[in-house]
Amino acid sequence: MWSTPGLLTDHYELTMVRAARADGTADRRCVFEVFARRLPPGRRYGVVAGMARLVELLRDFRFAPEVVSHLRERGVVDDDTAAWLKAYRFRGDIDGYAEGELFFPGSPILTVSGTFAECVLLETLVLSVLNHDCAVAAAAARMVTAARGRGLIEMGSRRTHEEAAVAAARAAYLAGFTYTSNLAAGARYGIPTAGTAAHAYTLLHDDEPTAFAGQVATLGADTTLLVDTYDISQGIRHAIAAAGPSLRAIRIDSGDLSVLAHQSRELLDSLGATETKIIVSGDLDENAIAALAAEPVDLYGAGTSVVTGSGAPTAGLVYKLVEVEGRPVVKRSENKATIGGRKTAVRRHKPTGTATEEIVFSRGVPDHSPHDRLLQHSYVAGGEAVPRPALAEARAHLRQCLISIPWEGLKLSAGDPAVPVTVVPSP
Repeated sequence: MWSTPGLLTDHYELTMVRAARADGTADRRCVFEVFARRLPPGRRYGVVAGMARLVELLRDFRFAPEVVSHLRERGVVDDDTAAWLKAYRFRGDIDGYAEGELFFPGSPILTVSGTFAECVLLETLVLSVLNHDCAVAAAAARMVTAARGRGLIEMGSRRTHEEAAVAAARAAYLAGFTYTSNLAAGARYGIPTAGTAAHAYTLLHDDEPTAFAGQVATLGADTTLLVDTYDISQGIRHAIAAAGPSLRAIRIDSGDLSVLAHQSRELLDSLGATETKIIVSGDLDENAIAALAAEPVDLYGAGTSVVTGSGAPTAGLVYKLVEVEGRPVVKRSENKATIGGRKTAVRRHKPTGTATEEIVFSRGVPDHSPHDRLLQHSYVAGGEAVPRPALAEARAHLRQCLISIPWEGLKLSAGDPAVPVTVVPSP
């Protein structure tokens, strides 16, 4: 009962619903928007991820009788609001940027429209999903860029909440990672899974050759042997002795990875294992991956930095009311001002395909040229989910988006957003 998506709601949302029902404003037609006022420090773009997860959770966003009774007993809601919650289901519309789309400060990445009460209730769910998934996807995309075409394994499940780990694996795969170690993500989303072995397996045995022989006897030469439990050079020799020169890969998880990768490649080649791959792991982030670009590394394993957004664990997204009964409303708080009115957005490109600008219009659908791309799509219409592209298509879309931005936008160093955003006010 307590895991129902309906309870993924902050107390203050029900406070507002209760008060709005009492004063007669709960059914006013409203528009809420999700956007980032700024990107995390050092970032030049954000990545939209988590939309499909949000829609899936929305299907079950209900308040069972026992949940409503609990809220009533605690004084969170009164009898009127309790009766309303029992019948609640979202009947409004949700539009937003495609998964895999890039976003920048001011991009209206999600628009939720309906009555005030039904929309305000979704704030926490929307932000918890999108802030997490977008943060992971942006960090993962930077790692993919740094890897320069080499593969990556997401292996951060042990560094975050068990359900966050599944969501993070999905976001990382959307961003271009090759595999995940998380079996739940593999089963739920069809993501390819991969795994090697821990030092515990080697330490279990009396010596390293016995451990490697056992792993190879079970899995064959098409496996990965972890060679840094003791001495890496000797570990590589033991690995090739156990599996032969057709061993698929070795993994190095400690030490100076730049030096060790180079030395390991030379040793493998001298042993005839010229096709054996080298996998490195150990607290890798995008900067560490970039530093290994010149080394003979075939696959990177990244964990903590992926699932924590590599220093930016939230995308900084906010959920703000921008329109009531067709009338733009504006928050004027210092440093937190909003622009009123429902927005639409287009991404403008040169004929060559390079993105030059994002234009945000505060009213209506803008005129656009053949090289402009409308950014919002329908996710929910009248409370019903609208079919959207699958994860593989979102992954391909992000790849094309990253190709389209100016090359400066792919730098890992701090700088301006890769594409400027211009807001055109309503007439």
